[in-house]
Amino acid sequence: MLPAFGFNLEAIALTAYIFRDAFGGVVRYYITILHVGALWFVPDVIAMFCIFLFVNRCIIRNRSVLAILVLLQIILSLGIGYFFLGTVNALSSSFKMILPVFVGFSFCDADLSSYRKLLAIFTGVFYASVFGVILSKYWTMPWTGFKYESFGAVREAGRLWWAAAEVRLSGFASDNTMAGFFILTCFVTTSIRRSTLWCLVCGSVAIYAIKLTTSKTTMLVLAFYLIVLLIVRMLPERMKFSAVRALALWSFAAILAPATLILLASGTVVGNKSLLFSIMDRINNSWQLPFVYLSDLMPIGYITGCGIGCFNYPQQLFSNLASYWVPVDNFYIGTYLMFGFPFVIFMWMVFRSTFFVTDIYKLSLIFTVNLFTITVLNYGPATGLLIIALSFSEVFSRRVSVALQEPSRRPRARRAQLSNEGQSLGSGLGPNLPRPAS
Repeated sequence: MLPAFGFNLEAIALTAYIFRDAFGGVVRYYITILHVGALWFVPDVIAMFCIFLFVNRCIIRNRSVLAILVLLQIILSLGIGYFFLGTVNALSSSFKMILPVFVGFSFCDADLSSYRKLLAIFTGVFYASVFGVILSKYWTMPWTGFKYESFGAVREAGRLWWAAAEVRLSGFASDNTMAGFFILTCFVTTSIRRSTLWCLVCGSVAIYAIKLTTSKTTMLVLAFYLIVLLIVRMLPERMKFSAVRALALWSFAAILAPATLILLASGTVVGNKSLLFSIMDRINNSWQLPFVYLSDLMPIGYITGCGIGCFNYPQQLFSNLASYWVPVDNFYIGTYLMFGFPFVIFMWMVFRSTFFVTDIYKLSLIFTVNLFTITVLNYGPATGLLIIALSFSEVFSRRVSVALQEPSRRPRARRAQLSNEGQSLGSGLGPNLPRPAS
């Protein structure tokens, strides 16, 4: 087991990203007016050291062949991205964008229940995010509409958006989607050790706060998670962990949601005031147009991907191909566009590794992010990508490397032993598996 927070580099990096992004509107406003804009990049500098941490833990110590291949693929995709996007600024932005995955992957052997201070930070951010969104309903934040420059491009923090005559509030964050994301993920990580009464009360308040952000996906995911949580807690003790793992595994079916919706509803037209307008726009444009443009710009990209940064904000802000940029509102589609078929292989390995996960926090986050990213790209701000990488990090763990790489006389028996280990842990209050509060 890894040591608790203290001087744990990946925990420090995650904390830096959380505070920067959860309070992105506040941070951007004050560091700009105080002329200390360089402080914005402190989490990215810490994340650079996590590249070496990833190499040491996942490649050298755990001897993960997949970790070697992933590192090489990231380097290759940065090169492809530079070739596709054509500017140094786009390459720099793409490198900065991908850094959080190394922080998340560095949690490969971690049991998140041992990071008590980090979990306390998640709880504090949950309360602050909910408070910030509700406060912004009654008070206009000073950073609302504040414009700033990044890598030569002008961006806007805390911008007010209107949807169906409703204002999209973002609280302390830089946009409404991230405000909702932090409420969702921080609630998930906090609810595991809280009582059912706390989950009902705080969950209801959180749903109301997310409703104020008008992030329908986030609100539905949180409501669904709360219902599932209550059902799991009503199960016999011996069945709880198996149910959580099964939910995490089945959540990968959400990857097929865009393709299914395109087959069923592509071409359907609805009015821009319809409740279905947002999802129909994704079906007809967001999920399909990038592949149309890719066939013209780089047909081989269907296999190799068009590189890190393509059809993402580096292309939107720093490339001559900005006119071809389309908001790709799905994490798996957006990542496939950048990495191509190797990403499919990686996700197959992530799915297989989920059978071996015994950390209930990671399983809960897998379930959550798979549902959340159906309609969200989640690459910016950086913490969104970091949480996904953390959820998938077990694929590089020593446990999975031994089970899937090393030959054994009885491989199936060995794998069954590893995958069922969590169930035996669930019978008691072991340090590796916190039992949900009742």
